[in-house]
Amino acid sequence: MRLLIWIFRIVLFVFLFGFAIKNDELVNVQFFFGEVRQFPLIFVMLAFFAGGALIGASITSVSTLARRREISKLRKRLKHAEDLAADRALVVHDGAHAPEAH
Repeated sequence: MRLLIWIFRIVLFVFLFGFAIKNDELVNVQFFFGEVRQFPLIFVMLAFFAGGALIGASITSVSTLARRREISKLRKRLKHAEDLAADRALVVHDGAHAPEAH
């Protein structure tokens, strides 16, 4: 299984490296106030891919933290309910009269 993962990684690297070599021409990137800079196309694509991945990871982490917070609250409520049920069971058990032996 490990060998299969490494083969996949190598194939993916070779594919992406070939893609980068094919997209090495310069493109104009126009900024605000009329400023124009030239960058290789692969750098522009990589920057936008990384930015999108960063935004996606940020949104995912925010929702994950919200879910963890909700799970923590629910666990506390469950523990409180279990403790309350155990206290009630203890009161009923202690309140019951054992038959007296003669």
